[in-house]
Amino acid sequence: MVIQSEVPAHLHNAQDTAAILAEALPYIRAFSGKTIVVKYGGNAMTDPELKAGFARDVVMLKLVGLNPVVVHGGGPQINQLLSRLGKQGEFVSGMRVTDDETMDVVEMVLGGLVNKEIVSLINQAGGKAVGLTGLDGHFIRARKLYVQDEQDTTVDIGKVGEVDSIDPTVVGLLTTQDFIPVIAPIGVGPDGAAYNINADLVAGKLAETLHAEKLILMTNTSGVLDRQGQLISHLDSERAAALFADGTISGGMIPKVQSALDTTRQGVGSVHII
Repeated sequence: MVIQSEVPAHLHNAQDTAAILAEALPYIRAFSGKTIVVKYGGNAMTDPELKAGFARDVVMLKLVGLNPVVVHGGGPQINQLLSRLGKQGEFVSGMRVTDDETMDVVEMVLGGLVNKEIVSLINQAGGKAVGLTGLDGHFIRARKLYVQDEQDTTVDIGKVGEVDSIDPTVVGLLTTQDFIPVIAPIGVGPDGAAYNINADLVAGKLAETLHAEKLILMTNTSGVLDRQGQLISHLDSERAAALFADGTISGGMIPKVQSALDTTRQGVGSVHII
């Protein structure tokens, strides 16, 4: 008689988790109490398994002593609703052209549908998430953004802003009470109107304001790619300028790289585009 001994699957999972935590322990100690800003976007926002996995990862960061702050996009969801309304999304230099009707959609999707779903997923995973937009307490102040098109012409793209300032008080209070802030990138202008702000730029400015240890920008690609489609693993300001000039960095990657460069100049420890 042959006796086979197998370790149950749940014990394999427990052993794997223990091994991962043991390997990560030095990093956990090094980053304990530090703030990490995560810009959540890309495929992880549309695939149900990836959405649940992201929520679990954020909760794990909090459990091991870090302070994650989530800033989210929602481009695909905005496009879906615009399409249902008979409108098509338009972009200039990676920024969404936002007229009054589109701004209403942006507020509904980012401040409502997407934000509430992320908060719910994190709470279901065992965390304590609180959803915010920059309109809450006017903690994200915006100024109108003008962009340059491919002909170097200045273009007015509507209710689109850039970050003028961020009051860290609300976010700081939440993190110190073990809450996980989940922030929709909508700011308030000098006229009191809502402005659509690129989520990468909000995440970068928030990381600066909170003196975060890391900024993580999630994307649909492997990261910044060269003209041959190969991953550029490290990027400094000089090479980035050259890649901007020759068009290698284009579209939605423009605000990501710009945010990363601006953030590192302001003292954030490191930026990862993944």
